Amino acid sequence: MSRLPETARAADPDGAPAPPAPLLSVTDLHTHFPIRAGILQRTVGYVRAVDGVSFDIARGETLGLVGESGCGKTTVGRTVLKLIPPTSGVVIFDDELVFQARGHALKGLRRRMQIIFQDPAGSLNPRMRIASILGEPLLVHGLVESRDELRAKVESLLVRCGMPKAAADRYPHEFSGGQRQRIGIARALALEPEFIVCDEPTSALDVSIQAQIINLLHDLQTEFGLSYLFISHDMAVIQHVCKRIAVMYRGKIVEEGPREQVLGDPKHDYTKSLLSAVPEPDPRRKKHRVVFAGGAM
Repeated sequence: MSRLPETARAADPDGAPAPPAPLLSVTDLHTHFPIRAGILQRTVGYVRAVDGVSFDIARGETLGLVGESGCGKTTVGRTVLKLIPPTSGVVIFDDELVFQARGHALKGLRRRMQIIFQDPAGSLNPRMRIASILGEPLLVHGLVESRDELRAKVESLLVRCGMPKAAADRYPHEFSGGQRQRIGIARALALEPEFIVCDEPTSALDVSIQAQIINLLHDLQTEFGLSYLFISHDMAVIQHVCKRIAVMYRGKIVEEGPREQVLGDPKHDYTKSLLSAVPEPDPRRKKHRVVFAGGAM
């Protein structure tokens, strides 16, 4: 198992105990995709989807990663989980080097790090019953010993996420979007992870359903001590969910800090532009629209 050397976690020079290490630490992460052209499909350039991103997430914390579509938010989340191969950078999860993990060590990390996908319909196999969708990870990781125990675990997950036990015998197409997302959350919760990437989990849902899913995620975090990387382009959702916010633009994090600081006193022009684009519910109030000059970092 790839772990950091003890010297990397020593106390500071003054002899005071070192502060608690973050659960997840991302340092100078790069993920580039080749651009191919011509008959031979030669590489003529690269799309720098993630271009030098660094951040930490403490235990039980929610970091909001916000930015426009195409800025690289989802690529960050999937690269951190090693679902997409990185170009370079270091990701440390609970003192384990994620990109160096192989075999049994990687399987252990897969259990402790999960993801909730943006599209609940596309992330659930339409040919599998819900019982099989939720039960498969439990079987793969050997967490149940009998069919009865598997069924009881599946039903318990469904009930905890606000679904009836009978849902286990039905197919994904028989549920609404909000119900499918609850099933997706139950699947992410099945292996009792410590960290979950929430990849725009409410963007495909109605506003009333969004509130229910956000409240469910908050309750689960409180109950199980989960850490979230919450990815969204919706500032209102980010403001409600996250205590710390990182603003991303063109593959880079341009501003990061506590929620009150980033939303109340933004420093970067791109952050100001995002905030000025949030709709104002009162038509009598006029907002000053900040136009960001693209390309300026």
